[in-house]
Amino acid sequence: MRTLTAFLVGRTAWVRWVHLVLGGALLMPFWMLGTVLVSAVYVNPGANGQTDPQRTVVAELLAVLVALPMAWVVALLPVARVLLATASRALAASHAGEFAHTPAHSWAARRRTAHWFVLHLLVGGVVSGLSLAVPPLVLLLCVSPLGFLGHPGRTLVHQALGAHPPPTPPLGLAVLLGLLLVNAGAGALLARCAPVLLGPTPAEQLAAAERRSLVLAQRNRLARELHDSVGHALTAVTIQAGAARRVLHRDPAFAEEALLAIEEVARAAVGELDTVLGILREDIDDGAGRPTGGAGDATGPTLAALDLLIRQLGLAGVSVAARTGPGVTALPDALSREAYRIVQEGLTNVLRHAGSVPATLTLDIDQGRLTVELINPMGAARPSRPGGGRGLRGVAERAAARGGGCESGRTADGSGWRLAVWLPVGAA
Repeated sequence: MRTLTAFLVGRTAWVRWVHLVLGGALLMPFWMLGTVLVSAVYVNPGANGQTDPQRTVVAELLAVLVALPMAWVVALLPVARVLLATASRALAASHAGEFAHTPAHSWAARRRTAHWFVLHLLVGGVVSGLSLAVPPLVLLLCVSPLGFLGHPGRTLVHQALGAHPPPTPPLGLAVLLGLLLVNAGAGALLARCAPVLLGPTPAEQLAAAERRSLVLAQRNRLARELHDSVGHALTAVTIQAGAARRVLHRDPAFAEEALLAIEEVARAAVGELDTVLGILREDIDDGAGRPTGGAGDATGPTLAALDLLIRQLGLAGVSVAARTGPGVTALPDALSREAYRIVQEGLTNVLRHAGSVPATLTLDIDQGRLTVELINPMGAARPSRPGGGRGLRGVAERAAARGGGCESGRTADGSGWRLAVWLPVGAA
């Protein structure tokens, strides 16, 4: 019972009634213009110069039929969807996220908006007319037995209901209940149709999903860049600082070299971090909410900086024996950057998990693809940092993004660890 009462006279029902009456008010100028056009071609002389009620009703219906197409054409304006969606969001008690927030640029979206406008005006006009006619009728039915209206009132009731009318107060309450049911039902109908007709079209939903996918892919790429550059730098700095602290008094020259390496690694990491944050700022400043593509054009170290990376790892205790095949140094910059990041993450994992152990790095081009292989002894067990484990996943994501692959695991004899990655050389 409480649910039915809320449906008929609750706050939502009253707000939707206001929305319906607004639709009736918006119908009026179109209806008046339709009336003028109909009266010009549909003459209603009647008998003896008097107006024929039936022809009047027909003329009014024709005026409505003429008014609705004019309203449909007006609603084809692109900005109409924004205005109607705003009003529906506030008055139709629908969820805000279901409506479109941009003008309707496609004809499919414009037609849906026009359908909604016509539906709103038609249903709103019916409810508005009933709201004007029913309350006086209910009042007449409820007070006529009391004699307040005198003989004219009783005559009107007898003409409408017959010489022996039923008890009019219950009939008046029934008519009032019918009005409330019509109002609530019409409001619920518009609330259900509004998201369908004023929401984004399937094409707009697909475009929005593609934009979200691009943004997520771009965020993942930025996360990988930050993880590989800053993670490598912090790992190297931590180990070099620990080594410098241990030999500070015994071997000041080595401690000084380690501190210089820390300075060099930190400076390079700050430069890479500034590049990534610059890309992120460009994306945030893009007012249209579209990805700028900056992540795909990101600058960063390439395989030309591989010797510097190996020297930094050597100062941290990882001696790397590197072999590069012919053509590796002439790879496109985009592919060379990806390969550098993969090598950087692999060597960082060696330093992080195996410690000061030798490693063998091989880069070669074979059958149209670049192969990267990194092998190192297992080394002593080292404590893992909280939240770790993203490095190999990032390597796999980088390889998959360029159409390549990745595999990692223990060597055949079980004494070492092997990371192998292959990337198509012809990938864009």
